[in-house]
Amino acid sequence: MNSLIKGALDGLTVIDLSRVRAGPSAVRPLADWGANVIKIETPLGYAKGEDFGGSRHGSDFQNLQRNKRSLTLNLKSSDGIDILKRLIKDADVVVENFRPDVKTKLAIDYVSMEKINPRLIYASISGFGQSGPYSSLPGFDQIAQGMGGLMSVTGIQGQGPVRAGIPVADLSAGLYCALGIMIALFERQKSGKGQWVSVSLLEAQIAMLDFQAARYLMEKEVAGQAGNDHPTMTPMGAFKTADGYINIASAGDAMWKRLCKALNVEKLMKDSDFKDDNSRVKNRDKLNKLLTKTLTKENSEVWIKKLNIAGVPCGPIYSIDQVFSDPQVKYVGIAQTVNHKKLGNINLVGQPVTLSRTPSRLNTAAPEKGEHADEILKEYGYDSETIAKFKKEGTV
Repeated sequence: MNSLIKGALDGLTVIDLSRVRAGPSAVRPLADWGANVIKIETPLGYAKGEDFGGSRHGSDFQNLQRNKRSLTLNLKSSDGIDILKRLIKDADVVVENFRPDVKTKLAIDYVSMEKINPRLIYASISGFGQSGPYSSLPGFDQIAQGMGGLMSVTGIQGQGPVRAGIPVADLSAGLYCALGIMIALFERQKSGKGQWVSVSLLEAQIAMLDFQAARYLMEKEVAGQAGNDHPTMTPMGAFKTADGYINIASAGDAMWKRLCKALNVEKLMKDSDFKDDNSRVKNRDKLNKLLTKTLTKENSEVWIKKLNIAGVPCGPIYSIDQVFSDPQVKYVGIAQTVNHKKLGNINLVGQPVTLSRTPSRLNTAAPEKGEHADEILKEYGYDSETIAKFKKEGTV
C-alpha cells in the first residue's frame, strides 16, 4: 500500500488515468489523505516532459504526483485493457480526462466500467463537457480562462485581456472534481451504487467567477477590468507606500472611519464625495490619489503596524520567496518535506485544510515510471512469470 501512515481515506482505492494538471489535482488530496492511488502511465513516454508538467524530477511533477504508486500499461493492447479492468473491478474511484471518443473506443467509458463495478465512482474531467458542440475540442487552462470570462475582469482597464498568474481553471476543476468524488462516495454509503462525476474546465472557471457572474445573471451588469481595486468596494486594493505596496481592505462606514483616523486624514470623513460606500466607489480615483499621497510618506511596515492596531484589514504584497519566509506561513507549515530516493529531501506545497485527528501527510515522493508495477500486479493476482511476459511484450 502507498501510505506509510494510515490516513482518513485509508482503504479507498483510486485508479488515476489522468494527465496534465486538472486530473492530478483532483487525485492529489485523495492521495494526501491516505487513499491507495495507482497512477496509470503509458510505457512509451510522452513528448518532452513526463506529463506536460516538465521533467519527472522537476518541481511541478513532484508536487502533483506525490503519494502515488506508478504502473505502466499499454492501453492499446488487449492485455493492458484486461489488467486495467481487473484493477477497476475492485476500485472505489477512477479519475480520467480522455476525450469522450477515446474512452468509448477503448471501452473504458463509464457505461462499460459500471458493468464491471456497479459501486465505482467514475470521475471525468474535460475541457468543455462530455457532450455538446465543444465536447471533442481539446481544453487547456488559458482557453478556459478566456471563454469563462476571467481574462476580461483581470488586469488594468484598457490594457487588454490578462490571464491569471496561476492555472485557475485547471486547479478549480480538480478541486470541484474532488468534491464531487467525496459527495458520490458519501451517497454510495446509502445507495450502495456508484455514479458518474463529470467536471469541465469551462464550467469550473465560470463557477469561479462567483459574484461577477451573479452580477450579470441577476442585474445584467457586465464587469470589466478593475486592476488592483475591488470591483464593488473602496478603498479596497493595492496602495503605494514609500517603499512598495500594501493591500488595504476597508469596506463599510465603520472601517472607513478607522482607516481615516489611522492615516490621520479625518478631514476626508467630512468630504461629501466620500460620505458613504456608493460615493466612495463613484469617486474612487480621487480617493485613491488622496490616500496614496499620505501612504507614500511612510514605509509599508509602518503602515501595516498602524492599520493592524486600528483594526483595518491590511497586509504586505509578497513575492513568492517572501511568502514562504513569513512567520505565519512558517507556523501553519504548508511547505512540507518529503524524501525522494534520487533527489533527497524536497519541499512541496501541502494541503491548506487541517483535520485535527486525521491530517493530510506527504508520505512518499512522486514515483518513478512503473516503479510499483511488480508490487501492484502481484496484489491483483498476477504471478512473476506472467508479469515478466507482460514486460517482454510491452504491456507494462
